[in-house]
Amino acid sequence: MSLARIPAERLALIAALTTVVLWASAFVGIRAASVDLTAGPLALGRLLVGSFALGVLVLARGVVRPSRRDFLLIVGSGLLWFAFYNVALNEAERNVDAGTASMLTNVGPILVALFAGMFLGEGFPPRLMAGIGVAFIGAIVIAFASTSAPVPGGNATLGIALCLAAAVAYAGGVTLQKPAVRTVPAAQVTWMACVNGGIACVPFVPCLVAVASAAQPQSVAWMVYLGLFPTAIGFTTWAYALNRTTAGRLGSTTYLVPPIVIVMSLFILNEVPPLLSIAGGVLCVLGVIVARSRGTLPWRRAASAEA
Repeated sequence: MSLARIPAERLALIAALTTVVLWASAFVGIRAASVDLTAGPLALGRLLVGSFALGVLVLARGVVRPSRRDFLLIVGSGLLWFAFYNVALNEAERNVDAGTASMLTNVGPILVALFAGMFLGEGFPPRLMAGIGVAFIGAIVIAFASTSAPVPGGNATLGIALCLAAAVAYAGGVTLQKPAVRTVPAAQVTWMACVNGGIACVPFVPCLVAVASAAQPQSVAWMVYLGLFPTAIGFTTWAYALNRTTAGRLGSTTYLVPPIVIVMSLFILNEVPPLLSIAGGVLCVLGVIVARSRGTLPWRRAASAEA
């Protein structure tokens, strides 16, 4: 079947799921690379690799000149989502495990839905809000279970605060990016935001040179992976999906990230989550299903029938 015959909503879902898997792997990659690479240098290295990879793609296709408004939106998205988010999350994962970090930052879709309703005119569909509520409970359960076994030598309170700060930056970046992808190609939006994020991280250049030269090869390999896959490919598929569905509904799919992170962490990092975390992951998946489903909620159908 050709792509032209696949419904736009299904293509958006495929792109969103691709992003989810790649972003889940990013939490594991950050945790693995943080053994040698500190927060700022790791963010800069990731953004440099991502900017180069995306630049090749975008320049080959041709660059569309954005309006001044779109340019400012993209710059804002780059500063929030690519620069601040990456630095904050990298530092957070030096203090909490990957599963905890993924759950805490996934309060972001709650903020995305709220910001989209307030600033993008997407409203607050009952199924979306119900799904977000269920998934949010799952997030709390996983966070509680994970923090019961803090990372040795880490500051759990600092890690939690940084994860929440990253979630706010993520939500702001998504909200700013949504209007821009209506007129500027998704790959170009991602590339420009990535470049702007990299520029903001330029002060970390001396530190990146120092730590990268002394780091283990696998840590540097993880940094390159983070730039190519979760950044270059993951953000492009996200922008593609964002242009074909609502920001609130798309944001809810990222609740699938933590369960995937938990499985990846088990095999790659040998981090075994408690059973309570798995129960919270099930709730997260259920929340995504509810948020993406169509129709009327049962209690609303009952209310309509009584009326």
